Amino acid sequence: MRTRTLLSGLVLAFLTIACAAAAPNFTGSWKLNTSKSDFGQMPPPNSMTQTVTHEEPKIKIAMKQSSDMGDFEYEREYTTDGKEYTNDMRGNPVKSVLKWDGDVLVITTKGKFGDNEFTAVDRWTLAADGKTVTINRHWTSDMGEMDNKLVLEKQ
Repeated sequence: MRTRTLLSGLVLAFLTIACAAAAPNFTGSWKLNTSKSDFGQMPPPNSMTQTVTHEEPKIKIAMKQSSDMGDFEYEREYTTDGKEYTNDMRGNPVKSVLKWDGDVLVITTKGKFGDNEFTAVDRWTLAADGKTVTINRHWTSDMGEMDNKLVLEKQ
């Protein structure tokens, strides 16, 4: 009886650890909720959608944004294992690294626009109900620092 109780406890502990270690899955079509987001000193876009295909460790992000400054669209493919990826953003190369910090996906992107170098650190958090992604972004550049919060809702 004691062996069975010990074995049951070990199985339960293993399952708890395995479930806790499972990464959130960001797959879905997401729409920006500007009223719940905070763009700090920057004007918010008129609209933004992101379509995410996430098959750990691979993640593909397709983003469309419309603002008074025009439309912007990109599609990127990464892995969440810390490998560096170079992509083009409006004619400028940017380098990104994705990795997990617990159940938060951290995307660190470095690049340069003109003479201005920047680093953006995005921290993606999926709500427990899976219906909201919150992206806390910290910008650092030659012009200073800034924080944004983007709240995207599943469509």
